[in-house]
Amino acid sequence: MMDRTDRHERYLLRLISRRTLLYTEMIPVGTVLFGDRDRHLAFNSFELPVALQLGGSDPGQLALCARWGEQWGYREINLNVGCPSSRVRSGRFGACLMAHPQLVAECVAAMSQAVHIPVTVKCRIGIDQRDTLEQLCEFIRIVAGAGCDIFIIHARKAWLNGLSPKRNRTVPPLRHEVVHQIKREFADLSIVINGGITSLDEAASHLKSVDGVMIGREAYGNPYLLASVDRRFYQDHRPVPDRYTVLHEYLEYCGRQLTGGCPLPRLTRHLHGLFHGLPGAKAWRRCLSERTAHTGSGTAAIAEIAVAARSLLEEASRRGFNA
Repeated sequence: MMDRTDRHERYLLRLISRRTLLYTEMIPVGTVLFGDRDRHLAFNSFELPVALQLGGSDPGQLALCARWGEQWGYREINLNVGCPSSRVRSGRFGACLMAHPQLVAECVAAMSQAVHIPVTVKCRIGIDQRDTLEQLCEFIRIVAGAGCDIFIIHARKAWLNGLSPKRNRTVPPLRHEVVHQIKREFADLSIVINGGITSLDEAASHLKSVDGVMIGREAYGNPYLLASVDRRFYQDHRPVPDRYTVLHEYLEYCGRQLTGGCPLPRLTRHLHGLFHGLPGAKAWRRCLSERTAHTGSGTAAIAEIAVAARSLLEEASRRGFNA
């Protein structure tokens, strides 16, 4: 989800679900240590609860960044040990760390000692030829021994050589049963399943076997999927916002961000999937692209987007779709 779950995307998702735990994109520790720290760590308190996901392999650096994350107000620090990108691998973090469970344990221990909030690990079920259940259990056992009791497991192995990150999301087969087995092996740990889950019915089914479900790309491409999460899984029976209300409030947010200098395309790119599944969704995406194609697009474009959305929803309603 690199370059996807930024603070603007999280604001949009929070308009749809008040209770879902949201995650940042993976932020390399070097970016936090040597870059614009406020730009990378700052967020709107409206987004809470939010977890900060870090990428790195130096215990001291990770501990320092975790401490800053806690100070900034994040509710969880997550160490990404699942990203298969070659660029990430060259920095010795991401999925390649699954071959070094002791180092991951040292990182977790340092981070846990630095903060008072949960430190969690996101990993794969295996990498390359290191993909047996026994090897995954060994990894979990060693890292849990360092103080991690929440694991988010992507139910695909990662091929670190020969497959791009995109193909690593589709070519290795999904093996959800492996994650279910890990929960049976480690009943005292909190196990969250990730990978290929595209509906709340699927999520509910997995929750019979694990403690939580992470939905990534489906939630980005179809954010309104989360509209029923609060009621279904958190027994929060406040009214579910309709899509136009979500859009209206997000466009108000966009207007505020424009005054701070944020380019409109960076804000509206997250809206492409808001009307997923409705007639006219393709035209909606085209409308967004056209309205934000020109440098300097601002409040006038926002007004045009709102009008286009109202027309789309009226047409969907006439055709019997619940918008």
